[in-house]
Amino acid sequence: MAITITEGWSGPGSKDGKLTVVEPRDNALHPADSKWAFEHWYFDARLETGHTVVVFLQKRRPEEPPGSKPVVEIVVYHPDGTRRQVIKHYPHMAFEASADRCRTRIGHNTAELVGTDPLPVHRVKVAEDGIELDLTFTNRTPSWMPGQGWTKYGESDFFGWVVPGPRAVVTGTVVLDGETIEASGIGYHDHNWGAGNMPRIIDRWHWGRLYTDDVSIVFATVKTQKRFDHHESKPLMLALGEEILLSTGEVTLTEGPLQHHPDARRSHPTWIRLETEASADGVTDATIDLRLDVRKVIHGHDLLDDVPVVGTRVGGALLKPVIRRLVGRPGYFRFLSDFELAVTIEGETRVERGSTLHELVALH
Repeated sequence: MAITITEGWSGPGSKDGKLTVVEPRDNALHPADSKWAFEHWYFDARLETGHTVVVFLQKRRPEEPPGSKPVVEIVVYHPDGTRRQVIKHYPHMAFEASADRCRTRIGHNTAELVGTDPLPVHRVKVAEDGIELDLTFTNRTPSWMPGQGWTKYGESDFFGWVVPGPRAVVTGTVVLDGETIEASGIGYHDHNWGAGNMPRIIDRWHWGRLYTDDVSIVFATVKTQKRFDHHESKPLMLALGEEILLSTGEVTLTEGPLQHHPDARRSHPTWIRLETEASADGVTDATIDLRLDVRKVIHGHDLLDDVPVVGTRVGGALLKPVIRRLVGRPGYFRFLSDFELAVTIEGETRVERGSTLHELVALH
């Protein structure tokens, strides 16, 4: 029996003829009774110093079993390409969050909405294992979510996504082992929640965003497993300055030839292309044609290494071949890619070029 999948677009079709107004509560805690409930708040920033910093505050990671502890994750990518990552689990009682607005705490690590006039301002403060971040994200585009922000898989499983900060100016400080860096750059903030055993639903996803002087794009393509008929959800946002011009799921994704990566122990496409079609019944008459050519894999990772016992030298040697036969080769990639973007607005086309970060997670 086919499982029904529905997406929350306002329509017509898989797009938004009218944008959803994102409220502070959309970025707050979404209480749920399901043992499979998960939720996290994500921030990242590319700094003028060449550093990229990433922060996750997670009530429960969707890839971990029910009952798992809250997690704080911090990643710093240095200008020379090296990576430093901290993942720390906390007791359940160390987590608290508001259901009215973004105000989340795990231990001493916090994320909070600190302003809304005229656009949202968030502040993130985390400190673990010699890494301290105190960063303010001041929006330059309005908050966005595709439709009502959810995709439903059957009767009880669903995935929620809101982007409170599609594009933000980032200021503050980064402290690495006592050395302080004055932070200035461009940032992004989103929030996910849902319920369900996501590794049994999702096959893979691409996710990313890019910025030029006045163009901002956020995209994701999520493909389900065979028992969900390989359904693809493909939300994409295009903004020009402070105006969101396009909110659609009617996107064509094309992947280029594959290349093997030794650290992830699987292959990845050497380029991807995203295209939308003109429509007079969307937010505005705008289209994009975006190609991302992978210049460098800045993080390739075999996700089986994160599984207890399997990630150890002895246990991994014994169990990995068995688990691979059952679940395949789950892998994570963060790419640095060169892009060429053609944006057509009301019949006029402009071409932009640059570089950006994006990711691929393949669970099977």
